[in-house]
Amino acid sequence: MTTPAYSLENPLAATGSATTAKPATSKTPAVKPSAGAALYDRALAEAHELIARPVRGGGPARVRVQHAKHRMTVWERIKVLTREDPSLLWHNWGPALDGASIVTGILKIEGRDVAVYGHDFTVRAGSMDATNGDKLARIIYMAAEKGIPLIGMNDSAGAFVPAGVGGLDGYSEAFRALRKISGVVPSLSVMFGYNAGGGAYLPRQGSFMIQCQDTFIGLTGPGVVKSALGEEVTADDLGGPGVHGQNGVCDLVTDDELGSLRTAVRLLGYLPDNNHSHAPYTETSDPIDRYTVEEDLLFRRAFSTPAGMNAPCDITLYLQQIVDHGEYFELQPQRARNMITAFGRMGGWVVGFVANNSAVSSGQIDVDAAEKATRFIRFCNLYNIPIIFLEDTTGFLPGTEQERRGIILAGRKLLDAIIDVRTPRITMIIRNAFGGAYAAYNSHYVGADRVFAMPMARVAVMGPGGGVEFVYKDEQRKVEREYREAEKAGDPDAQRKLDEGRAALTAAYEDELMNPKEALSLGSVSSLVVPGESRRVLTQHLEFLMRSYTPTAMSGPQREHE
Repeated sequence: MTTPAYSLENPLAATGSATTAKPATSKTPAVKPSAGAALYDRALAEAHELIARPVRGGGPARVRVQHAKHRMTVWERIKVLTREDPSLLWHNWGPALDGASIVTGILKIEGRDVAVYGHDFTVRAGSMDATNGDKLARIIYMAAEKGIPLIGMNDSAGAFVPAGVGGLDGYSEAFRALRKISGVVPSLSVMFGYNAGGGAYLPRQGSFMIQCQDTFIGLTGPGVVKSALGEEVTADDLGGPGVHGQNGVCDLVTDDELGSLRTAVRLLGYLPDNNHSHAPYTETSDPIDRYTVEEDLLFRRAFSTPAGMNAPCDITLYLQQIVDHGEYFELQPQRARNMITAFGRMGGWVVGFVANNSAVSSGQIDVDAAEKATRFIRFCNLYNIPIIFLEDTTGFLPGTEQERRGIILAGRKLLDAIIDVRTPRITMIIRNAFGGAYAAYNSHYVGADRVFAMPMARVAVMGPGGGVEFVYKDEQRKVEREYREAEKAGDPDAQRKLDEGRAALTAAYEDELMNPKEALSLGSVSSLVVPGESRRVLTQHLEFLMRSYTPTAMSGPQREHE
């Protein structure tokens, strides 16, 4: 009987490949790989190459160029957003099967599923063609279908010119998709590099835009402006963060790309997944019933100055006393600081704060402040976030400039947004609440669930400057008549008597009408809150309102932007 020969050689390995042992000396012929096995190995090799191709992007040379500009690659940006490996979708999209210069996928960010897209600037400068737009629209719609937030990392030169109208079609499809999910899931647009044309329009359709230094956003670049208008302008002066941080195009400005990405993650922590869920609730060790002595000191020191009850007061100092652990997240901090919009937590619940800031322009509401507040209120309303209004304003800003800019229209939009709020909402009147601003600013009769007032609140139709003339018209005429007679008679104390008479009328007006008493008697104010007790009162009522509130989507089409 012939003894069989054994071999450790891989029978499926290609001819001439290395083995782990010497071939057998038997004369038995070696097993040849079948044609099917060769095709299988070739398919595996091609698969590995296709899987790796998008990650390689434009290659090492293009990555070095990106780094030379102090910019990350899209893959490095993803690593900042999450430490977990991304679940990439539709890697090889486009005629060249190269990923078509845009990356799409699902990330795990602090335990939450988040849809993400990012332009790969190392491939065709991140430009868009028709297949790109289709791929981008697909991830956008998927975010809405699955009810998860969307983060877009924008770094694109715009439409891919060689693709002709296909590039414009790609943007058009993405425009439509992002508009359709507005009000369904929140979306964050993080801006990198140079974004013009469609690259500027598309991300601004999102909920919030974050822009860092040394970036550009504009409909056209400086070159086009010069050729069309003959105007010399730098990219930074035309569309840098200093410009867009003040005009409202971008909501947050950061120093660099790392700051933008980390800011996006922090902001995401205040946002719900979709329009039928609560924002993330976080247990807090900050007692809700604590007495905050710093709150009392803040007002005591402010109103003990020579300006008295007319002293400016930075409302953010009050805000940090009432939120959990003093932490809040302000939106559009570079713009219209007479109106503060911010997210914070009270008793673990995410709350939107809309606050007049008398430290800037006496807290008067101008066009920019009204637009800033309107957009924020609409977002909170769509995404089931309760709102607390902190009121300290002498009214809407008068003047020809404001009228020409449309303060009536801006004020009406603010009023409409407040009336439409369906989430729990509370007003705390800190000090001034005059005229139309009081009536429009979440008063009891436009739908506030609770209206509280500080003891020093001055609720009135108008301030003493105009109110005295209406209420004490006869008395004021008498004081002025006596002044003219005394001056004519050469009385050296005429001016002093006039000043004293006017001051007495102002004091009488403030004592009789500039206080919360009438509002209390009419039920327009629920109750007074002593400084130091704000956190306890606001949080207790907020928790009661949230216990009976069920988050749901708005009925009918509602968007974040009008």
